[in-house]
Amino acid sequence: MFIGRERELASLNQLYTSDKFEFAVIYGRRRVGKTALINQFIKDKKAIYFTGVESNAKQNLENFSKNILEYGSGIRAETAFLSFQAALEYVFQLAEHERLILAIDEYPYVARSSKSLASTIQLLIDKYKDSSKMMLILCGSSMSYMEDHVLAYKAPLYGRRTAQMKILPFDFADTCRYLRNCSDEDKALIYGIVGGTPQYLLQIDDRLSVEDNIKNTFLNPASSLFEEPENLLKQEVREPALYNAIITAIATGASRMAEISTKVGEDTSVCATYLKNLIALGIIQKETPYGEKASRKSIYAIADNMFRFWYRFVPENSSIIARGAADLAYKRVEPHLSDYMGKVFEEICRQYLWKLLLQGEAPVEFKNLGRWWGTDPSTRSQAEIDIMGEQDKDTALFGECKWTNEKVDGSVLETLVKRSELFHYKRIWLYLFAKNGFTKGCVDKAEEMGNVKLVIYSDIM
Repeated sequence: MFIGRERELASLNQLYTSDKFEFAVIYGRRRVGKTALINQFIKDKKAIYFTGVESNAKQNLENFSKNILEYGSGIRAETAFLSFQAALEYVFQLAEHERLILAIDEYPYVARSSKSLASTIQLLIDKYKDSSKMMLILCGSSMSYMEDHVLAYKAPLYGRRTAQMKILPFDFADTCRYLRNCSDEDKALIYGIVGGTPQYLLQIDDRLSVEDNIKNTFLNPASSLFEEPENLLKQEVREPALYNAIITAIATGASRMAEISTKVGEDTSVCATYLKNLIALGIIQKETPYGEKASRKSIYAIADNMFRFWYRFVPENSSIIARGAADLAYKRVEPHLSDYMGKVFEEICRQYLWKLLLQGEAPVEFKNLGRWWGTDPSTRSQAEIDIMGEQDKDTALFGECKWTNEKVDGSVLETLVKRSELFHYKRIWLYLFAKNGFTKGCVDKAEEMGNVKLVIYSDIM
């Protein structure tokens, strides 16, 4: 079942209908659904699809040759082209007479094994682009390779592409389309546990409870998700042990560079390099208080929900999980789930506000959304605002998100009002988001103020 990616498919189809040479670069983290997207796009079109393997140039050329010759004759051929240039030139010539897609998946594997491949593709594009009807797709999971060797200014292929797509995990709305049999609350919990990565969502059975799904995946040593973070790091980086230590440090409470460095036992300069790579992989995010640029208050957090859940709960329970005691492990996880979901609910609420903006229904036309934290000068204590977005120097919105079973009362609204007054906007809108609703006092106060929106989680669904 193929779900989502409507925008990406529309973009690819728009390129396809131009009937002239097109060159699209598709990249993104492993498991995010790049191959599924390509297969969905080419399923009813004339296409040669080839996946590179982590081998030598000879093996990749033989495999590529077979895919080309199968397309031309419909039978498996044991012969191979003498070079990638000969193979590619043959496809370019085929595409002079008909619209033809050439999709090379896991391109970095092929390019690493054949150092001159990028220059060869550049040469042939320049030679045939005016006469060819080929639509070339290069796809890769190695984010750094695709950005440095395909998209970067100094790369041989720079300036030849006509489109590029960075494929990201699904947002909450698309994730819910996978989870049709779950209750609304369970949809949020599953999103918090595995995020929007399609391959991880496929491990979830939406006919089972959240408890059973956690036991079957993260608390089951035979499950693919049980070892997924460590396996993914081994595929992406050269020193997985140090990356693992950095993610663990962040998951267990270290958020500032100095704290991470101390926990890991490495200089901040070393940690900075590794954190930069983890940010590029979409595993870690660097946050600064909203409206501040290069800030000494910057903190690091785990961006990917599956990594965040795994590093929060699996390592500390690994011994009992290895002994098959999933019930006991879950008893240790369950009391912390509501607190864990706080950050997840904030992200769901941010996505809801973006949706309102794009639909023209937002009272504040913000340019961006983020968190803010700093010192409240009146109390000399630390203050935090879950969501903040500015339209201009006069207009902004502030939001507070509560994932609790209790109804949100007026004191939460009063706190948000005080914190919004730390800034000097003339017009403000306040948003309160609650899992289970609001007390009568809070509702009455919001109506009296007139610039407050109360949103229950069920309103988002």
